Amino acid sequence: MALERQLTVARTARYYQLGELTAATRQVWFVCHGYGQLAAYFVRHFAGLTAADPTLVVIAPEGLSRFYLQGNGGRVGASWMTREDRLSEIDDYVAYLNQLSSAVLSSCPTPPSVTVLGFSQGAATVSRWLARAPFRPSRLILWAGAFPEDIDFTVATHLLHALPISLVCGDQDEYISAEALNRQVAFLRGLGVEPEVRCFAGKHELNAALLQQLRQDASPGAL
Repeated sequence: MALERQLTVARTARYYQLGELTAATRQVWFVCHGYGQLAAYFVRHFAGLTAADPTLVVIAPEGLSRFYLQGNGGRVGASWMTREDRLSEIDDYVAYLNQLSSAVLSSCPTPPSVTVLGFSQGAATVSRWLARAPFRPSRLILWAGAFPEDIDFTVATHLLHALPISLVCGDQDEYISAEALNRQVAFLRGLGVEPEVRCFAGKHELNAALLQQLRQDASPGAL
């Protein structure tokens, strides 16, 4: 009978950055893409934020697992995890995101306001990450995704205590029904959180105008 063994190895992780980390930096956004996306394309949706506010920097990490979206060639996407050896994959991306965020935040002379945004699969990813992160963000945005119900209740309530949370969803999202959104609101309320819900006219996608509104809400003095 074959025995499963594991070996921890070093590997190269990729991320993209919009804006420069300087003494003038006041906001840092960590944004995690959804299933089958690549950070290089995902981060483009946030270019308007750094263009509007040069004191804002966007960091877009990429999932550690890449694959061909169709067959054995063509477009490539990335994933944060699958159900196969899921606990090890979670450990790996949490370690990766902790290392990345520590490097980014330590390079800021003045501690910035930190927004964490997860889109679709990235929503569960950032939630699991923050439950074990060495810092506390200023707010959490779960866009077209949900806070995972498998996080330990005590850990979840500690993380979410007094943490502003925004649930964002398109009114025509093909993956998230109004009922599913309401269930997520009820679940978060059970953890002692009253999330802000923002909807826009659109599908399972980001929305430039709403991103700008969220940026303005997080401007210095707004949080």
